[in-house]
Amino acid sequence: MSALDAVGMGFDAGAGSDAGSGIDAGSGLDARAIDLPHEALPAATVVSGAPTAALLPLATVGDTEVGIWEMTPGTASDTEADEVFVVLSGHAVIEFVSPPLPPLEVGPGSLVRLAEGMQTVWTVTETLRKVYVA
Repeated sequence: MSALDAVGMGFDAGAGSDAGSGIDAGSGLDARAIDLPHEALPAATVVSGAPTAALLPLATVGDTEVGIWEMTPGTASDTEADEVFVVLSGHAVIEFVSPPLPPLEVGPGSLVRLAEGMQTVWTVTETLRKVYVA
């Protein structure tokens, strides 16, 4: 799903969604304008600050989930799911603890691939919103 994903955030797959929150075939929406209900991250994942996050699954295509994820400024650790995402707004640096890789700065337009089990630390400096495919 996403960094600081539904499991790590205490969300279930449908958290924050209702019958009208998905996207139907043949319809569209502005992913930057959707209001997302935030929750505090689990204390064990917060490295600094008081970041909150929100998750909104939009559609399932085959076995793949597509949704929107957002995190407010702060630093938090995560164990990644297998996903690809595109940043819509905001800025962050993703540090790769395991496997050790160079830090990755992301902002609007960044396209990123994460693999299941990667250990990361996200430092969000401007509320980060992304569309994920997982």
